[in-house]
Amino acid sequence: MRGGLFLSQSTYVGEIIARAGMASCKPSATPVDTKQKLSTSVGTLYEDPTLYRSLARALQYLTFSRPDISYAVQHVCLHMHAPCINHMLALKCILRYIQGTLHYGLHLHPSLIEKLVSYTNADWGGCLDTRRPTSGYCVFLGDNIISWSSKRQPTLSRSSVEAEYRGVANVVSESCWLHNLLLELRFPLSQANLVYCEDVSAIYLSGNPIQHQRTKHIEMDIHFVREKVARGQARVLHVPSRHQITDIFTKGLPHVLFDDFRTSLSVREPPASTAGCDRIKHSCH
Repeated sequence: MRGGLFLSQSTYVGEIIARAGMASCKPSATPVDTKQKLSTSVGTLYEDPTLYRSLARALQYLTFSRPDISYAVQHVCLHMHAPCINHMLALKCILRYIQGTLHYGLHLHPSLIEKLVSYTNADWGGCLDTRRPTSGYCVFLGDNIISWSSKRQPTLSRSSVEAEYRGVANVVSESCWLHNLLLELRFPLSQANLVYCEDVSAIYLSGNPIQHQRTKHIEMDIHFVREKVARGQARVLHVPSRHQITDIFTKGLPHVLFDDFRTSLSVREPPASTAGCDRIKHSCH
């Protein structure tokens, strides 16, 4: 494709929808209900858990080219051990969304590459069953997203700052790994990795050498991030909530905001120039 690459799994998407028997379903504007969070303790068990698990795993594979469904997919995958009817309804919401965005994919295009830019966020106490936070991050090389994650944190956080700072530590670690990988590929980056976070307290902790009593639960993360900042390898900066695109990895969003953040991730319809032989398409099976 002239002007970049377009990575699409549209054939694979069609197979998933057909397997679920939803080829004629009504499309959904977003992949997750903004008013509902799933719990393992509420609802009647779904009659065909094998189908649920099969579809959930298939959707996991789809997230390789569709970061816009990462949060919704990880949310339903948390309940594969004992899926209930409401869990299946949530999974079908994802299927109805990808039915309406069947040909969408990830657009990678040429851009100036000087540094890695990351965004991170955490939904404190977001899991109804464990009250563990859901962390999300995305990493851009130039204007292109190259790494992303939506995942429930393995431990409880006693404050939103704790949850946010663990998210900062995760994305700093990922950025440093990518930085070293590029160095091995003989493509060194001269500028520090930029990490954008919404929580002002978490940003303050990344540069403040004074250890507070409230930070003892994240002491290892504190020292790790501060060391990277002190060495000039990373900078932790503030981003206003309106521009915190990692919200798409931590919670359900209203339609307009979801569409805006999805565009920021370069998930879109195929460019017109991809017609015929110019189109580079990745159909995974």
